Amino acid sequence: MYYYLIIALQVYCVYHAYKNRNAYYWFFLIFFLPGIGCAIYLITQVYNKRDAEKIQDEIISIINPTKKVKDLEKQLQFSETYQNRVNLADAYLEIKDYNKAINHYLIALDDDFENDLYVIKQLTEAYFKAENYDKVIVYAEKIKSKNEFKKSRSQFLYGLALEKLGKFEEAEVNLKAIDIRYSFYNERLVFARFLINRNKINEAKLVLNEVFNESKHMTKPNRKLFKNTIYEVEKLLKEIS
Repeated sequence: MYYYLIIALQVYCVYHAYKNRNAYYWFFLIFFLPGIGCAIYLITQVYNKRDAEKIQDEIISIINPTKKVKDLEKQLQFSETYQNRVNLADAYLEIKDYNKAINHYLIALDDDFENDLYVIKQLTEAYFKAENYDKVIVYAEKIKSKNEFKKSRSQFLYGLALEKLGKFEEAEVNLKAIDIRYSFYNERLVFARFLINRNKINEAKLVLNEVFNESKHMTKPNRKLFKNTIYEVEKLLKEIS
């Protein structure tokens, strides 16, 4: 039992260190001094009394990702509230069970919350991941007049869904909306590829050059976070030059 606890703590500490872009020496400490290293990491980097329960839940979620779903299913059975159902749908979305997530989001919307912006945004995400692009468009268009839709991930997914269905001009309008300085780096890379596929090379170069130039002024954590994106931007610039 002690062995499995140490493994669980190592997994959690490595995950936390990677997620928070902590220094590399923490990985060596966690791997080569498992018990002591994990204890030092938790005390200095993670732990406080208010976070104790959260840490435990995250460790369990890493080891057994379906436990969260099962717990939320029981919670919904005990109390069939709107929020409990949405929480369960979110959990299904996290573990990539898109059909079940969609089912619970739809039930939530039927429960007198047909205009819930959050749930509709989540539905567009789930339908896109499930490759049901017609439904992405149906639900995105329910909220496209909202200010919260403009320049959001939902609008980006809407643009991609339009592209999948061959509506390229509409797609470009919506994808271009997320071409905002110092943000949406991954999405802007996708937009540049869209432009290249449409043979709009010069416009794609403008987008890619902007992202590349902005990368020089990123904070250190952001530069680490978007390292692969920056690499792909540089690679694509070379290919189309």
